[in-house]
Amino acid sequence: MAYSGQSVLAVVPARGGSKSIPRKNLATVGGVSLVGRAGALASSLAWIDEAVISTDDDEILAEAIAHGLDAPFVRPPELASDTAKSVDMWRHAWLASEAHYGRRFDISILLEPTSPLRTAADMERTVATVVDGHHAAAATVSPTPAHFTPHKTLTVDGQGCVGFYLEGGQRFALRQSIPRYYHRNGLCYAARRATLVDHGTILDVDCAAVIIERPLVNIDEPFELELANFLLQREGRA
Repeated sequence: MAYSGQSVLAVVPARGGSKSIPRKNLATVGGVSLVGRAGALASSLAWIDEAVISTDDDEILAEAIAHGLDAPFVRPPELASDTAKSVDMWRHAWLASEAHYGRRFDISILLEPTSPLRTAADMERTVATVVDGHHAAAATVSPTPAHFTPHKTLTVDGQGCVGFYLEGGQRFALRQSIPRYYHRNGLCYAARRATLVDHGTILDVDCAAVIIERPLVNIDEPFELELANFLLQREGRA
């Protein structure tokens, strides 16, 4: 196993609490739970040395194990709240996994269950970007539709009247005049050990963009579960 001689740890983060969709990480897409879909993919790839679940929830833990993930630790309560930072959760998972397996991992990838449209190729491309490009980290991103960019964003004042978020925003009526923007899609993050464990950073320094052009969904609302099912069916992966 390992990727180009670099040992790889996959971490699937899935806390029990969720406000928008109760028990969101156990919601199903294509007949498989979100955490199960992430776990099955991670555990199927030979170049991943170990794949673990980071959760504070017994039901999610059991679901993750059933789909191939290891559960060598339980996420502590202080890292399972709404305000806990992803970098702290990921660092805890990395160090706890090293303690359990008795080895160091050169690279770790983070796979958020709420992005169920990932493929093995997305994950390998992200790791390859770090290793072959000699970057500190990499993250998958998607192009932001023009109507969601700062150039198209409006404000509403105290009198209920709209205004442009950017000064002179009326100049950007044509989509072609707007620069390209990107947003995180949650398919995959990858980081070297020194980047995350030693420096506690992900996107801050030398994080390469892995641009994904196809339609995706990052689930936060109930409708997005339906959209994910639709996209999987259209791709023949449901």
